[in-house]
Amino acid sequence: MTSSLAAQKHTPVMLDRCVKLLAPALENGGIIVDATLGLGGHSEALLERFQNVTLIGLDRDTNALSLASERLAKYEERFVSVHAVYNELPAALQKVREELGLTGADAELCGVLFDLGVSSMQLDEAERGFAYAQDAPLDMRMDQSQGETAAELLARLDAAALRSLFKRYGDEPLAARYADAIVRARQAEPISRSGALVEILQEATPAKLKNQRHPAKRVFQALRVAVNNELEVLADALPKAMHELAVGGRLVAMAYQSHEDKIVKTEFARATRDTTPAGLPQQLPQFAPEFELLTRGAETASEAEQEINPRSIPVRLRAVTRVRIK
Repeated sequence: MTSSLAAQKHTPVMLDRCVKLLAPALENGGIIVDATLGLGGHSEALLERFQNVTLIGLDRDTNALSLASERLAKYEERFVSVHAVYNELPAALQKVREELGLTGADAELCGVLFDLGVSSMQLDEAERGFAYAQDAPLDMRMDQSQGETAAELLARLDAAALRSLFKRYGDEPLAARYADAIVRARQAEPISRSGALVEILQEATPAKLKNQRHPAKRVFQALRVAVNNELEVLADALPKAMHELAVGGRLVAMAYQSHEDKIVKTEFARATRDTTPAGLPQQLPQFAPEFELLTRGAETASEAEQEINPRSIPVRLRAVTRVRIK
């Protein structure tokens, strides 16, 4: 896929809202990190709008990094791509500061964007194995240079572990039934392709439930999350990114499934909570929160955007700004 074709196929979710939320922190320059670079749609808009910022794009997917770098080549003096998982943000930030010789206000981290979940490109490339609608090798690794594939995970885990995985990461009510079916099927031959897994799941689904939803949707989500360790990485990444933000800096996070959104909501609640000991007659400055919420609850995409871009339907956006450093 060429960079131009990638740009045409990629529609960034809630783009205008992300730019508007980040704008007050970026008007005077500094650094912004796109922690999930993908095809670079959000980054392109930010680089175009804010002429004085340096943007660092992180992604564990080397193919995404290559395509986004082509797309953003005209901003090469202000754009740096880094092959990294987003919980490695502090190290990547420090490395870029040193390489570019950034100091003072130019070196301050003023914005961070997390556009979580699987990217449009990964879903659209059948050979990656993310999509249950297309037969492909069961890979599902965002970084194909390392780690265990979904096929290897299915071959290794016993029925109890598979059941737990499908429940924990997919909220799958038929987790036990599907786990048992997978274990029986793999005794005959390895489950190495998405089409084979879909067939197993369809056969294990009661007839009365087959028309309610695709039987593979939640299982594929659970496998992807487990293969890429997504929830654990996110729980580690958010406080690290927030710790690096300068006063006035802003962080925007977009989640597409309930487990991701719960992690974001919990971390934002912790960071915006006053910790003055109970029983004192007034709040004490030293216990005031370091962050303030910029959104009331989770924001969703407009009906118009959801019609144009169906992948925006499940998004939940939350944002905070740093108001002080302890």
